[in-house]
Amino acid sequence: MSEEIRNQEAADNVDNNENAEVTETVESAVVETEAVAGNEEELTSQEDLEVIISVKKGDTVKGTIVKIEDNQAYVSIGYKYDGVIPIRELSSVQLDNAAEAVEVGQEVECKVVSINDNKESLVLSKRAIDSEKSWEDLEKFFASQETFEVTVADVVKGGLVADVGARGFIPASMVERHFVEDFSDYKGRTLRVKVKELDRENSKVILSAKEVLEEEFEANKLKIMAELSEGQIIEGTVQRLTQFGAFVDVGGVDGLVHVSEIAWNHVEKPSDVVSEGDKVRVKVLKVDPEKGKISLSIKAAAPGPWDSAGEQIKIGDIVTGEVKRLVNFGAFVELLPGVEGLVHISQISHKHIGTPHEVLKEGQEVQVKVLDFNPSEKRVSLSIKETEEAPAPTARPERSGGGNRDRDRAPKEVLNNPNVSLSNEGLSFTLAERFGDKLDKFKGNN
Repeated sequence: MSEEIRNQEAADNVDNNENAEVTETVESAVVETEAVAGNEEELTSQEDLEVIISVKKGDTVKGTIVKIEDNQAYVSIGYKYDGVIPIRELSSVQLDNAAEAVEVGQEVECKVVSINDNKESLVLSKRAIDSEKSWEDLEKFFASQETFEVTVADVVKGGLVADVGARGFIPASMVERHFVEDFSDYKGRTLRVKVKELDRENSKVILSAKEVLEEEFEANKLKIMAELSEGQIIEGTVQRLTQFGAFVDVGGVDGLVHVSEIAWNHVEKPSDVVSEGDKVRVKVLKVDPEKGKISLSIKAAAPGPWDSAGEQIKIGDIVTGEVKRLVNFGAFVELLPGVEGLVHISQISHKHIGTPHEVLKEGQEVQVKVLDFNPSEKRVSLSIKETEEAPAPTARPERSGGGNRDRDRAPKEVLNNPNVSLSNEGLSFTLAERFGDKLDKFKGNN
């Protein structure tokens, strides 16, 4: 064998020995790693066991929701078995399903209610922790009267229920500024509330959304009123109607349109002219920030009937009108929508009447003559009797014989006396026979 071959074989032996040593080292490392891993697993299991043993009733623990059923939720808290939160321990309000209070993956803090290792049962309460934390917050909100948000969890008789860590109750009268008949669609709504009453000992929490709305309304009202000016014409929406007028929303604030300011013609009740929800143009008559009142007019925002009445009404015209109102001194007759004239009682009939009701009634159509017309003062004087022919005077019966002879016999002084009225009936005897020497004395004085 040549020297070169022997050297090559020696080199190969060295490489094989080195590879064998490396392999042995790797295998040894693997064994050690596995041993360490096994020791760590054993240690972890031991630590878990020690944690379970150290937990007792009343302790606070943190975990993650891993599963939700209808009536309970499971929480992983790093123990050898998961904890269970019954639906009654999820919230301070009644729930129909556990999913209403928590969701998978949510981190929660709970109190240990009970432990049963034999049955691998660990019962937790989220409600207990939430309640403890919430009372501190509620007391701060109550003291400061700060506004905060709640979600309506349930609709019950008499109001709404919200979960605020404790059971928060919003009475029906404290939900809105206006009356609400049906609250069925309020569940799930978010409301801004204030704490009105707090009694920790009896777990009583009364909330009010109405007070928040009232404060916002008043703040907005002052802002709107500051922007309004008398004489301004704006648009609004009819909000509600009463016997005495209509309330119109002019940007979040209600102003009153008195029944007399709804239309130019006489309005018996507002509902005869406008309806809730109607869009109307109104003129601002008065703004009173101190009393919080706004007076509006619908009729003043539109052209008045008197503006064009002069083109249709002339003195001396005979026109047809409707009796609108009867009063002791006469009748008001409407000639045009919003234009009424007065027929004085003396102008109603040729015969004497005690009251207009004797010959007229409201709603009756009559012929009238225009005696006087003053559009600037909105006055029209009318007459009914001047549209009718005056009745012929009744003739008085004459005494038989000597009628004119009596006048012929009357002295000149008597005939010329304006305080003496002579008639055919009054002088059936001679003046000399009646007055005698009195007439002679009268002549002597002259």
